[in-house]
Parts: sequence; structure tokens; C-alpha cells
Amino acid sequence: MRTERSTDSTDRPTRLLEPAEWAAAGIPLLRNPREVVTGLHTRHRPLPSTAVVAVLDPEERLRASASFIRRENATDGWTFRNALLSQLRRVIPHDLRRRTPVRTAVLLYCREGDQRWTEEDGAWMWGLRDACTLHGLRCGAYITMTRDGWQVLGEGRGGRRPSVGSIAEVLGGDQDSAPRTGGAATEMLRRAAAR
Repeated sequence: MRTERSTDSTDRPTRLLEPAEWAAAGIPLLRNPREVVTGLHTRHRPLPSTAVVAVLDPEERLRASASFIRRENATDGWTFRNALLSQLRRVIPHDLRRRTPVRTAVLLYCREGDQRWTEEDGAWMWGLRDACTLHGLRCGAYITMTRDGWQVLGEGRGGRRPSVGSIAEVLGGDQDSAPRTGGAATEMLRRAAAR
């Protein structure tokens, strides 16, 4: 059942997923969401209205990522789907020839406000799910980040750091504290820092 929406609003979201629909979709859990969030925050340093879409391999190593600022006023899953699909096409080839998806796309969206679900979040969820289908990827976690911290919607996992406006961790620091989601790029930075 959809939530009630104001009839006088010209910016009413359409094509969105409610939290219960998202939970029922069987989205795979991240083994270590803090590492994923920290890695994406470090690489993209997102500000409010920034979306970061990332593709992870089966071991949760980052294979590609892109960030962009939400510029449209419309809160619609169709618009968000098109923006995400455009970014995915730019950074990684599709997996449409595979019988089952191997790689997983996750979305980190930074916004103002508190951490409660919003209709805008529902539109991003719809857009992520549809973009993944059209690019041959598994639909992964939807993560919001505010000034209060981050949370994986539908899982109840989150943390206070990193947050919007917090200082990004430096890649290539201590081996044990470096995020695992960096793949080859992080490994190159670690080696360069060790020299």
C-alpha cells in the first residue's frame, strides 16, 4: 500500500518502493557495510544531493564507481533509473549475456534531513533496482548518508562515521584500516604510499 501524498504537490514521486517492498525484494546483505561506505566516502567525498553508484564483485571488492549530483527537481524513479544507468554504462560493461548476475550494484545517496525513509529514497530504490536489471547486475544495498551518519535502508545497520561533511579517511594508510572495497585502484595507492 502506497503512502498518502499531498494532492497539491507538483513534485509527487512516482515509481517508488516502500520500505516493506524493498525488504521483500531479497536484496543481498553487505558483509561489511562500514568498509563499503568508508571506501566510497573516501573516493568520492560526497556532499548533499550526491549519488554514488558502485559495482562490487562477489568478494565485495570495488570494480567501478561513479558519483553525480542530483540536478532534477522531479522525484521519480524513472528519472533516477536513467541517471544511474547512464553512469553504469560509462564506467563498466553490462553483464546482460550472463544467465545470472555476478556483480552487484550499490547506491550511496547523501542528503539533508534525518535518517528516516523518505519518498525520495523510495524513488532511488526503484531506480537502482530497474537500472540493475537493465545492466545485468544484482541489485544491492541502498545506503543513505546525512550529517548524522549513514544507514543501510531495510537492514537497520548504520554508523555515525563517515557522515556528510566528515573528513574522508586517507587511502594507503595502515593496511588493517584501509577499506577493502578499493580493488586494484586501492592496491596501487597502497603501494605508492609504501614507497
